Amino acid sequence: MTMKRKYVTVSQMSISETTNSPQHKLHWLAEQTLSWSGLPVVTVRPTVFLEGFFLTLAAPGVRASDELALPMGGGKTSPISAVDVARAVAAILDDPAPHIGQIYDLTGPESADLDHYARVFSEALGRPIRYRDVPLAAWSEGLRQAKFPEHVVRHLSAMVELTGQGRFDRMTDTMYKLTSKTPMNMRAFVKLHAAEFKPRGPAYS
Repeated sequence: MTMKRKYVTVSQMSISETTNSPQHKLHWLAEQTLSWSGLPVVTVRPTVFLEGFFLTLAAPGVRASDELALPMGGGKTSPISAVDVARAVAAILDDPAPHIGQIYDLTGPESADLDHYARVFSEALGRPIRYRDVPLAAWSEGLRQAKFPEHVVRHLSAMVELTGQGRFDRMTDTMYKLTSKTPMNMRAFVKLHAAEFKPRGPAYS
């Protein structure tokens, strides 16, 4: 009998429930240590980064075959730009006192599945882009062949598995509360990086 692994996100972790992601484990342990220390702390928990999954990892598939090839199943996610995370942190550092002891979960402006984001890619790039749910094991092995360090492979694999389980299907208005600005949406992000999603080769030169 094969048992399905049950992993949790940082916000759901406890002494008895953990994750296969080394980064998530260290993040959670750091949070506990700082909490026990009594130091004045502000905790920031961004969700999936646009620059990671939807640029670094997805761009090659979009360029080569007009598809988002990621093992996220039908799970929903609310990715956020690293630029928005930096903007939120800057706002906290500008006047930290009101934020001491707070935990801020940062997400993008919508939570949707990959079929939806493929349609957004299509609209932003002006050509059909589809989502292809690839097997997790093969995708993880591809990361290893691309020379990603093993701890990064384990982290990214845990992230997509959690997404497929619906554990990143969440959305907050924390970015707006901290900065008075709505976080960047997927369409704006894709248009901003359109050159990196453009097909390459003789036919497009």
